Amino acid sequence: MKTQYLNVKEAAAYLGTTERFIRRLIAERRIAFHKLGVHVRLALGDLDAFAQAGRVEPVQVNWSAGRAVA
Repeated sequence: MKTQYLNVKEAAAYLGTTERFIRRLIAERRIAFHKLGVHVRLALGDLDAFAQAGRVEPVQVNWSAGRAVA
């Protein structure tokens, strides 16, 4: 299977964020990337893994007398 790589602009569009956010993730080494000379590329799988790592599961909230209880 061939891995697809995106540049910073395409990665930002893929995640629905700004280019600045993607560049900050790269600078802070918070996301995996590939450096090809002066070009930076991000694998689709790495972008998906980053988004999945930030997933927050919903919780069940029970209400009693107008207040949330555990």
